[in-house]
Amino acid sequence: MFYHVKELQFNARVSKPDPAFATLLLEQFGGANGELKAALQYFTQAFAAKKIHPDKYDLLMDIATEEFSHLEIVGATIQMLLKGIHGSLKDAADESEIMPLMQGTASKEEFIHQAMVNPQFFNLSGGGPTLTDTNGNPWTSAYVTANGDLTADLRSNIAAESRAKIVYEYLLQHTSDPHVKDTLRFLMTREVAHFQMFQAALETIKPNFPPGVLQSDPRYSNQYFNLSNGEDVRGPWNEGKSPELGETWEYISDPIEHVKKTKGLKDAKQTSSRTQKEVDKKNKELSKKKVKEIEKALPDKGEMQWSNY
Repeated sequence: MFYHVKELQFNARVSKPDPAFATLLLEQFGGANGELKAALQYFTQAFAAKKIHPDKYDLLMDIATEEFSHLEIVGATIQMLLKGIHGSLKDAADESEIMPLMQGTASKEEFIHQAMVNPQFFNLSGGGPTLTDTNGNPWTSAYVTANGDLTADLRSNIAAESRAKIVYEYLLQHTSDPHVKDTLRFLMTREVAHFQMFQAALETIKPNFPPGVLQSDPRYSNQYFNLSNGEDVRGPWNEGKSPELGETWEYISDPIEHVKKTKGLKDAKQTSSRTQKEVDKKNKELSKKKVKEIEKALPDKGEMQWSNY
């Protein structure tokens, strides 16, 4: 059940109209990393978590709802940045703040250029925000990722918050309006907060690596293939111990020769200390654990209900 409060979560303000920046800000309204994408992604993911991880369901729905409130903040800011564009320019000629754009050839050409860059604002939407990105591409549900495995979804959300945070960083470079900057900094900060919330939630699920049930094959899990021609580069991603499984990385400096020599890795010697017996055991244990989690979340018989009032 949603209840809309008319006051914004953050009091968005602008100093003056700025159609050009309003166009850029569309990225966070209807873009691939915007607030609508985040809201619907977390909202969708929450359904699969409801019975198995009710605490994470609460988290996802709370953050999804906050993202909807951020969408309202972005939409309100865009609307204020477009003040004077909607309505009759002719009737409002004496008082519209957009009229300085029409004074002189250069200003008029700039106005026409802006209309060509994003015709939605000038010709289609009547001066309101549209569910498109900066280039006018319509929002699509393809932006949303939700596959029903909470550990994978939470990792996806951490990445989503990271990308959104970076977009706000870039947007801050394209406006000099102090009020708009305040709004963008607030929204950027909440991305960082959500990042930490998802990260903390992921850590409460044990085990959470690898995502899903099946373990990785120890014959190939620690191999690093040097598939770049040039100077070899080493780091913790290809030398020492792997961060999750604690295996010693096997650096294959000449992968072509290695693949030929091992007949397509069929005869490759396993260097991981993990055994297939251990993997099979973990697969069975985790499978039973996941099944019990699901069965425990469902009633033995009779009707099911979503809420307990």
